[in-house]
Amino acid sequence: MHKHTNMICAKGSAGIGIGMNVLFPEWKNFGKEDMLDAMHNLGINVICVEFEAIHDRVNPEAEAKLDALIEEYLNKGDDSDAVFTFNYSPLISNVCKKHNVKYVAWVYDSPLVSLFSYTIINPCNHVYVFDRALADRFASEGITTVHYMPLAANVRRLDAMHVSPSGNGRGLAPEAVKRVSGDIAFVGSMYNEKHQLYERLSSMPDFAKGYLDGIIEAQMKVQGYFFMEEMLKGPVLEEMKKALDYKPNRDGVETPEYVYANYFLARKLAERERHHLLGMLAEELPDSRVNLYTHNPTPELPGVHNAGAVDYYNDMPYVFKCSRINLNISLRSIQTGIPLRCMDIMGAGGFLMSNYQADLLEHFIPGEDFVYYESDEDLISKCRYYLEHDEERRAIAANGHIKVAAAHTYEDRVRQMFM
Repeated sequence: MHKHTNMICAKGSAGIGIGMNVLFPEWKNFGKEDMLDAMHNLGINVICVEFEAIHDRVNPEAEAKLDALIEEYLNKGDDSDAVFTFNYSPLISNVCKKHNVKYVAWVYDSPLVSLFSYTIINPCNHVYVFDRALADRFASEGITTVHYMPLAANVRRLDAMHVSPSGNGRGLAPEAVKRVSGDIAFVGSMYNEKHQLYERLSSMPDFAKGYLDGIIEAQMKVQGYFFMEEMLKGPVLEEMKKALDYKPNRDGVETPEYVYANYFLARKLAERERHHLLGMLAEELPDSRVNLYTHNPTPELPGVHNAGAVDYYNDMPYVFKCSRINLNISLRSIQTGIPLRCMDIMGAGGFLMSNYQADLLEHFIPGEDFVYYESDEDLISKCRYYLEHDEERRAIAANGHIKVAAAHTYEDRVRQMFM
């Protein structure tokens, strides 16, 4: 047997996956432990290995490692065995194609430029994206290897994380409860890093800067339709290329418009929108505690309590359980999809207040399982209302939790992908 460092071989218990082997190259991604737990519970034999080359397009050493792992652990040509990753790797797809092995990729990042690779049409691919609009985009081009599937939550793990003010049992100690408790909470990046891509366009002439500023401000006022990519053309696009040219990857079919809109403009919009909304809530609801959990410093938001970053597994679920209202402010490159944050909030039993995302309405009922806002005024009004109506808020949170537990767990998604 070949020796590979940091390998986990998890033999599944009796279940749907008896006889199924899955090679899982992982790269310190969210969801690894939850995915391994679900596969084990469903009887799948998992071989999990560290694989740092997930973003490489060409890497002979990594390819040779995968060759050896597939030869050793998978039955080639057997449709039950597969390689699985979070997000999509063109390199892994090509190796799987060579070995006639199924490649299952579950995408949770958006944007993800590696999807726009000619390898996406490899017949071995079973790629699942959580944004209906993105799946439809590929389908409109005749690509049959990309499918829509929402993200998930490990409800069993989240339910086991009890909040106990007394500090007894597995619950939180009183001092820990204070840090994760508040009226309104947002967990996520503020996208205000100094090295942000948008700032690298600073050499553009004023007319181009003004145009980009205008479409960012316009997009902030429009929920449910992402139009910035189609607005990049003509002289403005040429000036963007002069300031910071973009060349597609060697196997890529992505356009400069896609990259500029999703990686440059959408993140700049997120910075403005998140700062604006959190600052507005702190100002309009001065008696409410607005907590921000992020790695970014925010001295420009004096009314917002920046509690620093929280660990995804150990701390974040307690924020969702102990905050009266949990905000989702989506990155606009997620055009219709349900961000992972939403699944985690509802899976933990928290109350979700989200911007409008069409896919949420496909799976959940607004006003019954979650609440969405359509404008600044609507957000203030609904936050004020639900802070004053505890029983109604708790009932909505409970309904959302029931819906996630019934149809949006990792076990549900494993069945969809591998059965």
